[in-house]
Amino acid sequence: MSKGERTRAMILDEALALSSTDGLAGLTIGSLAERLGMSKSGLFAHFGSKEQLQAAVIERAGEMFTDVVIRPSLEKPRGLPRVCALFENWIDWTKGAGLPGGCPMQSASLELDDKPGPLRDLVAHQQDRLRSFIARGVRMAMEEGHLRPDLDVDQFVFEGISISFGFAMNHRLLNHPDAEQWARNAIRGLVQRSLPDKT
Repeated sequence: MSKGERTRAMILDEALALSSTDGLAGLTIGSLAERLGMSKSGLFAHFGSKEQLQAAVIERAGEMFTDVVIRPSLEKPRGLPRVCALFENWIDWTKGAGLPGGCPMQSASLELDDKPGPLRDLVAHQQDRLRSFIARGVRMAMEEGHLRPDLDVDQFVFEGISISFGFAMNHRLLNHPDAEQWARNAIRGLVQRSLPDKT
């Protein structure tokens, strides 16, 4: 990477950490410049506005989630092993994403759900892509005979994502010691209910 690209990446990493604790609304050019020891004009050279900075942070968060959760799941065999790996990776991501405030995409989903605009649309697009990815994995598992042929794919995806979001709340907000076990039990139960009938 060029020096400018390295600087931009460094700014984005710091902005991502800041937004994970303060939310996108708390991410400003001024607060980030102070944290980095840079001038506001120096930041503006890389991001022309607060909105552009926020959008870049959302995209970077999506890239991190892809690298940590999605891409490793693709190394597993096609079908149910891949679906299970994704949810396992997601639990691990929630536990240790390397960000002080946890998953910024989940935070942004709650922060922006009733605030129409480009940022909300960007977060919605990222979450919709995740839903579609999981749905494709479930359909592949059905094609492989790992899951029953009459499975309601949308319901499976809804429950899987709900379990992952619920785990984050119980683990991070409530700090419940059994949260991880609950999440793993819930995913296991969802899969068990979706297996083909052996009779």
